[in-house]
Amino acid sequence: MRPAILFISAALLIGIATGCGGKSSQSTAQTTDGTATSAAATSLPEGSKPFKMNPADFTTEIDHPYWPMRPGSRWIFRETDAQGSVSRVVVTVLDKTKTIMGIEARIVHDQVSEDGEVKEDTFDWYAQDAEGNLWYLGEDTTEYENGKPKTKEGSWEAGVDGAFAGVILPAHSQVGMTYREEYYKGHAEDGASILSVDAFAKVPYGTFAHGIQTRNFSGIEPDTIEEKIYAKGVGVVLEITVSGGSDRTELVSYKEG
Repeated sequence: MRPAILFISAALLIGIATGCGGKSSQSTAQTTDGTATSAAATSLPEGSKPFKMNPADFTTEIDHPYWPMRPGSRWIFRETDAQGSVSRVVVTVLDKTKTIMGIEARIVHDQVSEDGEVKEDTFDWYAQDAEGNLWYLGEDTTEYENGKPKTKEGSWEAGVDGAFAGVILPAHSQVGMTYREEYYKGHAEDGASILSVDAFAKVPYGTFAHGIQTRNFSGIEPDTIEEKIYAKGVGVVLEITVSGGSDRTELVSYKEG
């Protein structure tokens, strides 16, 4: 078992011990900016519940400390699955936007390839609200097989066919926060909980401390649990499947836009 997985598992136990049951907790804890706040004081979307969103409160100038998205920024990841297959994942922030529910969203291109052949090509849509929460408003994704489009399963857009936007990272992450990342019934039902705001990760791109660690789950695949670590000023640096698989995705390079 890899040392990083041992760390992740230990952090999961820490998260449980410190009360990661959800944002409704009345406890006071330290956030990523060092301030003390009550989890109950922060309003985040949950499950399939509607959440009021005012387009005037959103911007495409995404400067979240733990995942800034400036046009031109690019992340390259190495993804290894349980069978040992290795994929290259390139994530690029485009200088393009899309209007969703009246909200102007930043377009981010995410392409997965294996042995030089594209396996998945996705355009994700993000925006940041006035409080600093990083929102996810949908994706247009295509899976390929033998160089030809196979399916667009997983594509969704907030406000269309009952789909709801979600939060990828709260403005001030606090251990115990639980929130919706995306919701399109039967197609995209992801959520996350904050496990730590002092996480450590070592990946090919570098070594990072004091990161945000999330536990990511899906209502569609309840047996699959992932954990991610976000580094300040960079974004996601490590993703590991801790239940229902053993995939590992680690940051190889990053170029700020």
